[in-house]
Amino acid sequence: MSGMLLRLVCTAALAAGTALAPASATAAPEPGGGAGGSGGRSVAELLTELQTLYREAGKATESYNATGERLKEQRAETERLERALARTRTSLSDSRGEAGRLARQQYQSVTGLSPYVRLLLARDPQRALEQGHVISRLARERAETVGRLTGEEKAAGELARRARKALADRRALTERSRMQRDEVRERLREVEELLASLSAEQLAALAALEHDRVTEAQEELIASGALGSGGTPPTAAGERAVRYAVAQLGKPYEWGAEGPAAYDCSGLTSEAWGAAGTPVPRTSQEQWAHLERIELADLRPGDLVVYFPEATHVALYLGDGMVVQAPRPGARVKVSPIAANPVLGAVRPDPEGEPLEAYVPPELPAGATDGPDEGHRAGYAPETSAR
Repeated sequence: MSGMLLRLVCTAALAAGTALAPASATAAPEPGGGAGGSGGRSVAELLTELQTLYREAGKATESYNATGERLKEQRAETERLERALARTRTSLSDSRGEAGRLARQQYQSVTGLSPYVRLLLARDPQRALEQGHVISRLARERAETVGRLTGEEKAAGELARRARKALADRRALTERSRMQRDEVRERLREVEELLASLSAEQLAALAALEHDRVTEAQEELIASGALGSGGTPPTAAGERAVRYAVAQLGKPYEWGAEGPAAYDCSGLTSEAWGAAGTPVPRTSQEQWAHLERIELADLRPGDLVVYFPEATHVALYLGDGMVVQAPRPGARVKVSPIAANPVLGAVRPDPEGEPLEAYVPPELPAGATDGPDEGHRAGYAPETSAR
């Protein structure tokens, strides 16, 4: 993210923090005809466009993250198959050597007489019988060696086929990751261009309108009773996850980042629960798909709140209707109202954990709630049920 984008976002956040008497989409200052590409659009239209771009960037980021996780798994599978193939080829080489040795022995022992005739003509029948046992044992060894050789050749061929396919899949995933990376960069470039086209007055008006919409959404959600009475303490693991997330406050958002210097939204939540000793999937979509879903009324600190119909944003519940999140490019990890983005539902990484008998929430540093709250485009009503 360029320095210009960061300065523009900080200007907007500062204006939002110093202003802001309540404003609506109609009361907010309208942009003038100057300053680049605003095109005479209203503040509400500009905010919608900006949030749409943020949401597209977030969706592309989570797709990139998911491909990255698959690429890690595919890389590990490729390496596992290559090791197995190397072992099988070594064993195959040994078996071929053994088969050659037995073949030479057989050739050297060939005569024109059958074992029965040799037994009749032998001066020492007992010794001939013993030699017969030896011959039978060698025959069994040959049969076993040939069988093992055949099986190992088949196994080597199958492993080689799987290794080639795994390598091809890995290359395809690498190319997909590159394309998704480029898509994220393109979406962020569009965000930067839009912000760069706006005046300081327009940026302040955008921040004011966004702030008012978040406040209104939070009030509506609380009034609906969807959050319940609250007050349920976290589990021991949940408390560790909360304290980890709070310790990251102020660190910058960076797409694809998993810390410790920067995070994206799911990088923060996955690392927080990983630090708590309960690993969760890397992306917001996988967290929504694979973790146990809970009602919003049952939320306790440490649970994960997932946003947007596509599950492209996620935050960690702090308690009292607030979450810790990495909102979007240009922003920093912060504490936000739970309704800052349209809620899809909530999931619990440790459904079997027992709530603590006593819990003291971590103390928040100054400025923990400063900065933009919304991760992407608004416009969806929060769900009252997680199912």
